[in-house]
Amino acid sequence: MTDPAEGIIDKPADSRYVFRARKGLNEEIIREISGQKKEPGWMLEKRLESYRIFLGKPVPTWGPDLSRLDFDEIIFYIRPEDYKAMRWEDVPEDIKKTYDALGIPETEKKYLAGLVAQYESEAVYTNLKKAWDSKGVIFTDMDSAVREHPELVKEYFMTKCVPATDNKFSALHGAVWSGGSFVYVPKGVKVEIPLQTYFRMNTRSFGQFEHTLIIVEPGAEVHYIEGCTAPRYSVSSLHSAVVEIFVKDGARARYTTIQNWSTDVYNLNTKRALVYENGIMEWVGGSLGSGVTMLYPASLLVGKGARAEHLNIAFAGKGQNKDTGAKVILMAPDTSASITAKSISKDGGRSVYRGLVKITGNATGARAHVECQSLMLDDRSSVDTIPIIEQFTPQSSVGHEATVGRIDEEQLFYLMSRGVSRDDAVALIVRGFIEPVAKELPMGYAVELNRLIQLEMKGA
Repeated sequence: MTDPAEGIIDKPADSRYVFRARKGLNEEIIREISGQKKEPGWMLEKRLESYRIFLGKPVPTWGPDLSRLDFDEIIFYIRPEDYKAMRWEDVPEDIKKTYDALGIPETEKKYLAGLVAQYESEAVYTNLKKAWDSKGVIFTDMDSAVREHPELVKEYFMTKCVPATDNKFSALHGAVWSGGSFVYVPKGVKVEIPLQTYFRMNTRSFGQFEHTLIIVEPGAEVHYIEGCTAPRYSVSSLHSAVVEIFVKDGARARYTTIQNWSTDVYNLNTKRALVYENGIMEWVGGSLGSGVTMLYPASLLVGKGARAEHLNIAFAGKGQNKDTGAKVILMAPDTSASITAKSISKDGGRSVYRGLVKITGNATGARAHVECQSLMLDDRSSVDTIPIIEQFTPQSSVGHEATVGRIDEEQLFYLMSRGVSRDDAVALIVRGFIEPVAKELPMGYAVELNRLIQLEMKGA
């Protein structure tokens, strides 16, 4: 491939994909993206309106330093040729080798109900097992959903949950989104094994903007798993996704993500769920890699008895700033929320928990609890906790606790006295620290999280 800075990336040998790339963003590029995708007019209008909102909003200054993020140096769209494989064997070899190395096909065969694989801006492979397709479950890439299920997408896409007006990066996303996943689970259907999407960013100076839209109808259940990776380059890239989840009355959704971006990636996402009466929303996440991360999954509990659980682990190594947390707004009676945030800092890394719990005046009988646990592995690293609690009815309860610790020398001595090396002893203690997150993951992903943590510990 030629340098993306030259404007066009040549078609790789032995590939059915041709890539087109230009740096910067303007209305012409937005129209080109929409035209290449053959989108309906309403989606183009939504993109253009989002772009106008993006131009009018400032870059956030309250978190990590984003001053080096230059939008004029970002490639906002890389388009594959019109081709998508329905069998894994038909995916072009250069792309398939990347996913084979990540174990994606094997994972699907073992225990997934369906899989969408995205490479750069577009999905390259989709599959949903017939058992779920026959029950009315829809699991496909977002671009196909816009064409095949326009009424559903139009009703939910960046309207009630994450509007373009939410923040500068949601507006940018609304203008240039590409790829991602669409999940629709009909009333009463319980998808008992996970659906998975895997995103791969493989070009330097690239921006990836996948959109995930999950609709879980009353009484239905689904577990969605998302994985993300990128190779390391010397030029910054941008990942700015949006996740919208609608958990209807009595429904249950679990969203699990393991993100392992390279340290040159700005990982700036907006993820939010609307949870209706007696619905349950569960967030389980592991945030590794990326030089700067701003990630605060949010649950809006709008129905009586709705519940949200947030569980996250973040690792900040050398040169990394992990500004993560959770937001829960309890808006109805008898709602409840639990937030558990764990972080590890090493080699000068910076971890920040930034969270919000808001109990409105209508949320009588609401309950919320926040627990932050941080582990610092040296004297150069830092940890901060910035909780915001807003309570507008006395007929509710909310609590927050935070702990910051170091590796216990007595534990190290005990392990080393039994023949364990110091490095292995530290690894065992860290593994125990992340165990509450790992045990909530499917076995293969728990193993992968432990492996990634170990690589981070070694600075690999």
